[in-house]
Amino acid sequence: MTRVAIVTGGTRGIGKAICTTLRDKGYTVAASYAGNDEAARRFSDEFGVRSFKWDVGDHQACLEGCQLVSEELGPVEIVVNNAGITRDGTLHRMSVDDWDEVMRINLGGCFNMAKACFPGMRERKWGRIVNIGSINGQAGQYGQVNYAAAKSGIHGFTKALAQEGARVGVTCNAIAPGYIDTDMVAAVPEPVLEKIVAQIPVGRLGQASEIARGVAFLCAEEAGFITGSTLSINGGQHMY
Repeated sequence: MTRVAIVTGGTRGIGKAICTTLRDKGYTVAASYAGNDEAARRFSDEFGVRSFKWDVGDHQACLEGCQLVSEELGPVEIVVNNAGITRDGTLHRMSVDDWDEVMRINLGGCFNMAKACFPGMRERKWGRIVNIGSINGQAGQYGQVNYAAAKSGIHGFTKALAQEGARVGVTCNAIAPGYIDTDMVAAVPEPVLEKIVAQIPVGRLGQASEIARGVAFLCAEEAGFITGSTLSINGGQHMY
């Protein structure tokens, strides 16, 4: 039986690329999503990857969702925590709700998914957890104190959980993407985007497939000696 992977936020953008790349590598993949039923339906119909709807910021929903995936596809041995949102604004304009929601989903989602799947990985003595951080969690970004704090928290979470899993065959790593050509980045005003690209040494935005290949590398059987690491895929924009 092939190993089962859950990719949160898996039906669009970087998550979609991760799902299809892992599928092509022979894994059985489940894509979780939060709200866009039509996009999830199109994704599943086109790529043959099952999609499951739950809110990763809801602890009980994660427990129930992961249990459902296990019952229908098999024990979950790989978790890719990709789901995330932005609620940008400078601190003096940012509401408490904007702060709380980004923390709940972006950082809380990592805890909730690990809490649901890590015990089974420990028992089976094999597992891969890959958390999608961000260049802005490493370098900071104006107008993103919530997002940068959550993503920075993911990098710390990764290092701590890696120490818990290391002796039982469970690795935990992070990827810190730079600016990737997705719908989220496409929403940035053109003049701002031009300035961002000018700061990237390779002179372009990244592709979702480039992040997905990094995830597949960290999920591989042969990656068991890599844990607690952050792989920066950012075109040289931030050399951390």
